[in-house]
Amino acid sequence: MAGFDLILVLNYYSPYVSGLTDSARAIGEGLAGRGWRVAVVTAQHLPSLPRRERLNGVEVFRCPVVTTISRGPVSPSLPYTAARLARRASVVNLHTPMLEAGLIARMCRPTPVVTTYHIDLWLRRSLISPLVLAGVDAAARWAMRHSAAVVVNSEDQARYSRLWPTMRRADLHSIPAPCQDRTGGDAGYRETEGLHVGFAGRIAAEKGLEYLISAFRRIPEPDARLLLAGDYVNVAGGSSIEQVRQAAGDDPRVRLLGLLGGREMNDFYSSIDVFALPSISESFGIVQAEAMMTGVPSITTDIPGGRVPVVETGFGRLVPPRNPEAILDAIGELRGVTAERRSAGARAAVARYSLNACIDAYESLFRKVH
Repeated sequence: MAGFDLILVLNYYSPYVSGLTDSARAIGEGLAGRGWRVAVVTAQHLPSLPRRERLNGVEVFRCPVVTTISRGPVSPSLPYTAARLARRASVVNLHTPMLEAGLIARMCRPTPVVTTYHIDLWLRRSLISPLVLAGVDAAARWAMRHSAAVVVNSEDQARYSRLWPTMRRADLHSIPAPCQDRTGGDAGYRETEGLHVGFAGRIAAEKGLEYLISAFRRIPEPDARLLLAGDYVNVAGGSSIEQVRQAAGDDPRVRLLGLLGGREMNDFYSSIDVFALPSISESFGIVQAEAMMTGVPSITTDIPGGRVPVVETGFGRLVPPRNPEAILDAIGELRGVTAERRSAGARAAVARYSLNACIDAYESLFRKVH
């Protein structure tokens, strides 16, 4: 088997959709487009997926899953597959949190490992959640200690992380998550001339959608719409779709669009006036940065990592977590943003979060550690 320039290792890969997955996919496909030989080692999260295939210039190796612990797939062969490919690779990029992260980083030596730490794992409270969190955090610490470099989305995210004492001793790099250019869409999801508020992301408990829905339902306008785009079928750790439906009740103005991809996302952003990301746990929020890049301001909870795009661009408003009243006030403020302000906000977001800027930074780091 021919060697690779880069091995990406993570739990879930395309067609699964999450910020972590999309980040890894964008890095891999971006570098493959620049001539890098890129492979992905991941779990076979759906039995119907092929064990090996080539996707958009990237070789994908999927390892069988024997069970799951909370939202994490358990695949005994994954560390061994990663180590086998690493022996003929220039660099490994390990995407965490991941229960096997420490073992994989150790097994991939002497090939240099760059660990991308996306977020402190968040779980619903249960009897086993403290044990799972402790195990995943310990694995991430071990991986960082065996890494040539560690990447985070922002210094704000890192400093408030449970793992900051380990990160601060690493060769730490802040690289914003890769964001796609979603301009040029058609407003195909716009139903009326009234206010349209949008959310995009996994329909999961940590996204705090019930607070956004509660705020929206206090808007009396019959032609207003709340568009919720995102997967609620294949969600690691479980979907919160029933809670979302309960919160929406009999309000016909709340629309569940399901999973959107490709040009559908361009059309989604072109259909809304305000974007909202009411998460109670968030690493960066690629979707809000992409919304900003199209000229749509974002309402974002004031939490480490997730608040960074609004703080850095000024194009949006921060609200406290779990606060429908603050979300409602922010909607009222941002719905009237002028065309000039939208253009300026889009320029500021593009300057900071373009896909090429992210790929440039990763490519430079990978070359440095090799």
